[in-house]
Amino acid sequence: MRLGIFLLAARAPGQDDHAALSRTVEAAVAAERAGFDDVWLAEHHFMSYGVVPSATLLAGHLLAATERIHVGTAVSVLSTRHPVALAEEAAMLALLSGGRFRLGVGRGGPWRDLEVFGTGLPRYERGFAESLDLLLTWLRSDRVSWEGEHFRFREVPVVPRARVAPPVTVACTSPATEALAAERGLPMLLGMHVDAAEKAAAVARHGDPGLPHISVHVAQVADTREEAVGTVMAEMPRWLGPGLAGYVAVDDRPRPSPDPAGYARRMCGIHPVGSPDDCVESLVTTAGKTGIRHLVLMVEATGSRTGTLENIARLGTDVLPKVRAAL
Repeated sequence: MRLGIFLLAARAPGQDDHAALSRTVEAAVAAERAGFDDVWLAEHHFMSYGVVPSATLLAGHLLAATERIHVGTAVSVLSTRHPVALAEEAAMLALLSGGRFRLGVGRGGPWRDLEVFGTGLPRYERGFAESLDLLLTWLRSDRVSWEGEHFRFREVPVVPRARVAPPVTVACTSPATEALAAERGLPMLLGMHVDAAEKAAAVARHGDPGLPHISVHVAQVADTREEAVGTVMAEMPRWLGPGLAGYVAVDDRPRPSPDPAGYARRMCGIHPVGSPDDCVESLVTTAGKTGIRHLVLMVEATGSRTGTLENIARLGTDVLPKVRAAL
């Protein structure tokens, strides 16, 4: 059983980027102190929803600031990164951290990042499988050459070469990506936008429940469920609305208008938001329904430093020991 935290590093109204990043670093250190097993870092560009443009860079900082806890990316976006450059960074972090680095990768979306970084829609629409295969080949080889649709180069040595390749997880939001992960024997990272039944269905479609799949959840603990829900509904939409507005399609394709209050309300309904016993029951039930034994908690619903640190501490004291005992 593994229990981790997920950090968006969102910039709430009235904050600046320094405040958001400092809160994120403090939260990771607090998570180690509270007994969590790992910290997972989101990566975004050009939006207040998350002010970390390089999850691997922040991971390196956090690995140096901690001693025990593992640090992962959730996720590094392969549609805007060269897979060799990302694999080199992952190998270096694995070596320097003594194996505490974990690499989560995803396809991303059709956002303006593709224009700014010059990779374009073809890399998003057709290039994810090739990018993933090149990344995996690099992490597992001594020398690599490549001839594909999006990448081609003559043989070069792999430097640095990790003694043990960091574990790779694939963010999955569609059956097609689930199948791609399954074909390569990779576990899935299943996001907080889907409930336990949908995650169980994804695991069934993937076909290998024995892999260390990861389930992400919003988590907010308080004395009562009413208090916890009230906190999420009062605070989360304040930063979620401006943050989600940062998703702009590269080709101006229409997208649904975000509903921050509706999204927060759904999170309260399907995730561990409530008293300590409520949170324990929610997490244990999800593990039972899905078979997933690696649960990662998004602890920043308040968007504030004080609220985040208090939530981490209380989850560590009142929730984690009971979940581990039950599972």
